[in-house]
Amino acid sequence: MLIEIIIYNDKELTKLKKNRLMKVLMLGWELPPHNSGGLGVACYQLCEALAKTEVDLEFILPYQAEHDIKFMNVLAARPEGVLEILKSGIAYDSYKYVYHDGHEECKDIYSQAYFYEKAASDMAKKMSFDIVHAHDWLTFRAALRIKANRNCPIILHVHSVESDRAGGHRGNPLVHEIEETAMLQADSVVAVSEHTKKSIIRDYGIPADKIEVVHNSIDTSHLEALDSNNAYRYLMQLKTNGYKIVSSIGRLTVQKGITNLLYAAKAVIDKMNKTVFLIVGSGEQYNELIALSAELGIGANVVFAGFQRGKEWRDSFAIADLFLMPSVSEPFGLTPLEAGFYGVPSLISKQAGVSEVLHSCLKVDFWDIDEMANKIVGYLRGDGLRDLLCQQLNNELSGMSWELSANKIKRLYERHLAGVTA
Repeated sequence: MLIEIIIYNDKELTKLKKNRLMKVLMLGWELPPHNSGGLGVACYQLCEALAKTEVDLEFILPYQAEHDIKFMNVLAARPEGVLEILKSGIAYDSYKYVYHDGHEECKDIYSQAYFYEKAASDMAKKMSFDIVHAHDWLTFRAALRIKANRNCPIILHVHSVESDRAGGHRGNPLVHEIEETAMLQADSVVAVSEHTKKSIIRDYGIPADKIEVVHNSIDTSHLEALDSNNAYRYLMQLKTNGYKIVSSIGRLTVQKGITNLLYAAKAVIDKMNKTVFLIVGSGEQYNELIALSAELGIGANVVFAGFQRGKEWRDSFAIADLFLMPSVSEPFGLTPLEAGFYGVPSLISKQAGVSEVLHSCLKVDFWDIDEMANKIVGYLRGDGLRDLLCQQLNNELSGMSWELSANKIKRLYERHLAGVTA
C-alpha cells in the first residue's frame, strides 16, 4: 500500500485555515420574533452579517421556538429531564420548564441562567467549534464553563452592564460578580459603544486594550413599510385638531429614564397643552409611571399603550412628530435608528451609545429636565428643524450597515484563533 505524506509549510497552512469555514458557537438569550427588546434584534442582525463573511454559526437559546432562520442553526439548551422550555411572555424570565414526568416549573432568572449554563456546556462537549461568542451576563457562566472544558477562546459581547440596568447604581451583587469574573477571564470583551467600554473599565477594572468597541447598526431590510391606516386612530384625530405627538418606546425600567420624561412632559404641556406623549412598553415601573402622570396632572395627555409588536409598534413611530429616548444609561439604543427609518427625528440622552454614531438628532443630559422640555417645545414649534433633521437622517441611515461590525468581529476571531485549536 502506498501512503502519501504531504508536508505543508507555514504559508500553505495559513491558506488552508483561511479556506475552511470558521465555526462559532454563539450563546444568546433571545432572537426575534420571541424577543423582549433590542438585544435579540442586535444578535440576529449581527449573526446574519457574520454568516455572509463565511462564518458557520450555531446559536444556543434558553428556550424552544420556531424562528425560521436559514443562515445559522438555532438550538435550545434543554437540561436533563426537561421535555420542553417554553417562552411564555415578553420578559427575560418568562420561561416554563415542562418535565418528562408531566410537571411544570417556572424558574427565577438566576435559576434559568444556571440551567442554561449546565445544558449549554453539556451540549458543547459534543459539538465542533473554534470559538465561543456569548451575549450578556445571562450566558457568561456557560461560556466560562465551556472554556474550562474545551480550552477554547471566548469572546464576551456586552450589550449592557449591571450599572446600566440599575440606572447608574451598583445593582444586583450576584450579576455584578458574574460580569466581573467572566470579563476578567475572557479572551476579549466586545462593547457596543465607547460609553459601554468606559463603564466596563470603571465598574470592573478591565484593561482598555482587552475591550473592542463594535457599534450596533441597523438593517432596514428587516423593517416593514407603513400602511396608510395608522393603528392609533384616536391620536390621528387629535393631530387633525392641531395636537403634536411625542412617542417613547422601550422597557419601563429605571434605566430608561421615563420618570424624567414625565416631569419634562409636565413642563411641555404647561406651554403647549395640545401635546400628547405616547409611552409604548412594559416593565416594573408601569403602574408607578401611570400614577406619576396622574399626580402631575397630565394624565389626559399621556397614553400608556403597553408592549407592542408588528403594526402597532411601527405605527408608534409613524404617529410621532418627535421620538424621545431619555435613558439614564443606554449602552447603545436601536430605537432612534428605527424611528429615523420611519421618518421621525429623535431627542436622545447624551448618555446613550447611539449618540456616538447618530448625529442628526437632538441631544440632552438625561437629568436636565428643563433643557429636555425646552428642546421638545422648540422642536415642536419649528417645522423647519424637522425637515432638516429628516433629510440628514436619510443620509446617515443610508451609510449604516452591520457589514462593518461583522468584519470587525471576524478579525477579532481570527486574531484569537491564530495557532489555537478548540
